[in-house]
Amino acid sequence: MKALVQRVTKASVVVNGEVISSIGNGLCVLIGIKTDDTIADAEYIAEKLLKLKVFDGATGKRWALNVMDKKFEILCVSQFTLYHILKGNKLDFHRAMPTSAAETFYKNFLEELKRKYKPEFIKDGKFGAMMNVQIENDGPVTLEIESPVKDNVESVPI
Repeated sequence: MKALVQRVTKASVVVNGEVISSIGNGLCVLIGIKTDDTIADAEYIAEKLLKLKVFDGATGKRWALNVMDKKFEILCVSQFTLYHILKGNKLDFHRAMPTSAAETFYKNFLEELKRKYKPEFIKDGKFGAMMNVQIENDGPVTLEIESPVKDNVESVPI
């Protein structure tokens, strides 16, 4: 599982000209799910997102506080293209989890975030829709987090 994290002053998701979700200060996170991701991957990414110290402290100290310390929101957007492979100039997405399984996995991931934080502070786009994601990156700060690769571990999908 992969998360492309941006610290934002605001972010929103628009579908068919309608804003379906928006946040102020916080994190906008593009979420990629690969075919062999498990509950452990979702838990790992959720923990990292909530504890990632990307915000300044009260005294101005950089990289001191996380999204929970600041009581900021998180806007998640499912993004299967994060697990692409280039074959020449052609995109191949065979590493991405198929849509039917990925939607359930993604919803369970959002529930994991809500269990660990304030449910009303966890927002998302519309799974599978063509979305316009509007991001006002703060910094700019953009980070990639990927769940650890498992060796000789049997995968159990969510």
